[in-house]
Amino acid sequence: MILCHRIILTGLVLLFRGEKADGFYLPGVSPQSFEEGQDVKLKVNKLTSSKTLFPMDYYHLPFCQPIDGPKMEHENLGELLAGDRIQSSPYALQMKKDKYCTTLCVSDLGEKEDYQMLSRKFFKTSESDREKKMHGKKNFHAYSHHFNFVSQAIRRGYHHNWIVDNLPAASKSEDRDTVTTSYFSGFPVGFMGIDGTTYINNHANIEISYHPSDTETGKYRVVRFTVEPFSIQHEFKEVDGAIIFDNPLDSCRTDATEHTSFYMKSGSKSQVAYGDVLFTYDVIWKEDLNLKWASRWDIYLSMDDVVDGSIHWSSIAQSMVMVIILTCVVACVLLKNLYRDISRYNKVLTDEEKAEEMDEFGWKLVHADVFRPPSFSPMLLSAAVGSGVQLIFMTALTILFAALGFLNPSFRGALLTSLLLFYSFMGVAAGYISSRLYKTFKGKKWQVCTALTAVGFPSLTFSVFFLVDMVAVAHHSTDAVPFTTMFVLVLLWFGLSVPLVFLGSYFGYKKPTLEYPVVTSSIPREIPEQPWYLQPYVTTFIGGILPYLAAFVELYFILSSMWMGLYYYVFGALSFVFILVILASAEVSILITYFQLCSENYNWWWRSFFNSGSAAFYVFLQSIHYFLSLQHNSFATYILYFGYMGVACVGLCLMLGSVGFFASLLFNKKIFAAVKVD
Repeated sequence: MILCHRIILTGLVLLFRGEKADGFYLPGVSPQSFEEGQDVKLKVNKLTSSKTLFPMDYYHLPFCQPIDGPKMEHENLGELLAGDRIQSSPYALQMKKDKYCTTLCVSDLGEKEDYQMLSRKFFKTSESDREKKMHGKKNFHAYSHHFNFVSQAIRRGYHHNWIVDNLPAASKSEDRDTVTTSYFSGFPVGFMGIDGTTYINNHANIEISYHPSDTETGKYRVVRFTVEPFSIQHEFKEVDGAIIFDNPLDSCRTDATEHTSFYMKSGSKSQVAYGDVLFTYDVIWKEDLNLKWASRWDIYLSMDDVVDGSIHWSSIAQSMVMVIILTCVVACVLLKNLYRDISRYNKVLTDEEKAEEMDEFGWKLVHADVFRPPSFSPMLLSAAVGSGVQLIFMTALTILFAALGFLNPSFRGALLTSLLLFYSFMGVAAGYISSRLYKTFKGKKWQVCTALTAVGFPSLTFSVFFLVDMVAVAHHSTDAVPFTTMFVLVLLWFGLSVPLVFLGSYFGYKKPTLEYPVVTSSIPREIPEQPWYLQPYVTTFIGGILPYLAAFVELYFILSSMWMGLYYYVFGALSFVFILVILASAEVSILITYFQLCSENYNWWWRSFFNSGSAAFYVFLQSIHYFLSLQHNSFATYILYFGYMGVACVGLCLMLGSVGFFASLLFNKKIFAAVKVD
């Protein structure tokens, strides 16, 4: 067993040991080159926090803005749904032009601005009326005295997310003892002191690595973008309402580009970060001939140790070993028993054996009932299986295109956009499958079945999405989807997905019903009392364990990419895990269905669906455990997290349930076609 594990692990590592960037920049994707002195735009994206999970617009806080105001960059559907809001910034960068302690602006982050913002929020009146109404409002005064938007953002762990040449900012932390450098996505708005006082990072040491272009003379390409934030108590004064400061600032050291962190302002917790704050920045350009443009995303993709072979690939190898063992068990148990059963059922009896009146027993006894339509809601089962097939095709196509490099992290929003488009187009498969099943079940209300397939799961998803969107609007989060985007989603649903479901349903009803190898009797057979281990709740509980274990470790990386802002890019590994989960679901469903038929229980339709679909229950339990590790205490965060994870688990149940359903259907058709029925 250990040898098998090592062989599989070695093969996986050899298969995927190539350059990490190979799967992210396709041939034909040209890099951008800059001449010396040419402007290089620094853009700002949403502020993110792993504590609240609700991103915030960058200029929701009183940061420095461009002279002509921030301008929104082009966004696709996926970026809007992901909460990205990429805008222009006042930071001026020129290729190979270093800057030292450049002043940006003086912003009032203190009580005065928050007082005005709160008064507008509380009273929503004009300036004169507000001054009158604020007299005697003790609660408002008390609230505004302790309230500070910037301080609240720092306490909630919000981070900046800047972009230069499509590269997100990475902050670095140097360990002088081990002489190592660690990189992190984004950089914090501020930090908290030992006494709980908050301090803002008002200085950014911007370090950009570049190398000469291989194809263009005199031009250069950006290959790395890091920001080292500092909190500096700049020295300046105010004369007649104007801010006066020396240039260069005396508070900036002139002998080095690195600064010592200072406290912005000392004082009690109710007086943190109040007053005017001067924002400054450095720009340092460094030539790096070793780092290639195609490999510039490597530090972002390794921030969460996804490429750790001892953890990630080892887990995949273990999953493969488990599925191989399960396959061997299914082969040994089923094939041996089935061969014996089929030989016994097809044996030509002699006169002596006939005289002894040998009675048949086992799964052959239910041949006249095994393909009897399900007693509970054949329409719902048909719609669920059709929706599951639609999700399987959507997932498979998305993983395929991502593994080929079309949906790499540099194409922001491409993954979500592809999911939506693939789901809409695969409505044809959902309508076709649900209609053929429903027709086989002798259903008459095909229009209702098709409508249920077209709007069932999407309605649940859209309802949760709308609820979370309302919560995001209340929290002024960039997760709040604009009305135009909401209209596009509804248009995709009713203008593309629903018509394709009805189109697939039309062709499905044109096809003849599924043919079974045995004839169903008019009178159902009585089902004997079942042993405890074949009760529905027992088989459902056990059936989902193995498919879940096949993806247990991979789920951790997926959850981290969803909720911690980490980049997920190992879609080659995900494709392996996806195949393993599909195989485990099919084999588990077949094995349980066989034992159920041997016990003369022919009600396998719904059982086969939930035997494999129950893996989603274990995924939801893991998501609960993961949420507890994040230590959130906001009710809005509970709605956001469990709303989306609940929908994801329902979709996973539909996917794996459909796999188990079809695996059991094909298994039953195969074994009953192999026996002779009188």
